[in-house]
Amino acid sequence: MPEKKTAPKKRKNPKYFFRRLTAFLLIIILIWYFNNYTVKISKTYINSSKLTSSVKIAVLSDYHAEKYSISPKTILKKINDINPDIVFFLGDMYSRNTEQENIEKAQSLMIDTVKAGYEVFFVAGEHDTSVEYLNILMQNGVNVMNYQTETLEIRGNNIRIYGINNAYFSDTFNLSNEFQPDPSYYNILMAHIPMYDYYNDFGADLTLCGDTHGGMIQLPFGMGAVYDSTNDKWFPEFSEGRKNVYDKGLFSLSEKDKYMFITSGLGNYPVPARLNNRPEIAVIQLNPY
Repeated sequence: MPEKKTAPKKRKNPKYFFRRLTAFLLIIILIWYFNNYTVKISKTYINSSKLTSSVKIAVLSDYHAEKYSISPKTILKKINDINPDIVFFLGDMYSRNTEQENIEKAQSLMIDTVKAGYEVFFVAGEHDTSVEYLNILMQNGVNVMNYQTETLEIRGNNIRIYGINNAYFSDTFNLSNEFQPDPSYYNILMAHIPMYDYYNDFGADLTLCGDTHGGMIQLPFGMGAVYDSTNDKWFPEFSEGRKNVYDKGLFSLSEKDKYMFITSGLGNYPVPARLNNRPEIAVIQLNPY
């Protein structure tokens, strides 16, 4: 009986394997780039009985300017598209110990926003505290709110802005010793680091914060941040619940119609590791009831 011949095994084509690997790596790189170096516009709406007409504000923070940051030109184009009444920058626009060109990139973003015709307010974070840097901003029309108060009238609305550049508070610090919100104004507090209890006690109508980078990595389906650096907790929303995790977004204060808002910011520090949490320019539309 003739011997059965077995068909030779097909060899896997190494070129096919490397093409698939290259495509997979390219997809990973594109997802990483999209999550870390493209900017989105987020929108939030707040109502207040203190307002008689709408006011639109843009909130930017934590640029951490570097060589490959989203360019000031790209960010300014988006600000122009938004056309806000006020622009707020909430600190850490550059990282400490960075090169001078990155400091200048952060300055140019804010100064060019002033030149474009916008009222610009700034508070420093824990990184961008150089006196020379702050002086250049002030000389070029940026309102540097180092424990300062400014009053504006926008479309018939009286708005008062307070700014603090404390990175962290001592146990005995009392914000009410520095300022007293005026009930006849819509009061906005600028503060880099979100410290809910202090701001709740102070009672501004709207407190604007950054610092958290939105938790950097957010789980899908609104399940929250992977890690809460403020409280050193993994998967904080599983143990704490949303209302006790101050990573990004709008949080109600104890008094009616008073809020703290945290932007997830524009940049990356110490490494570009955002996921499901793109850099943002936050737009807040303040409306009358």
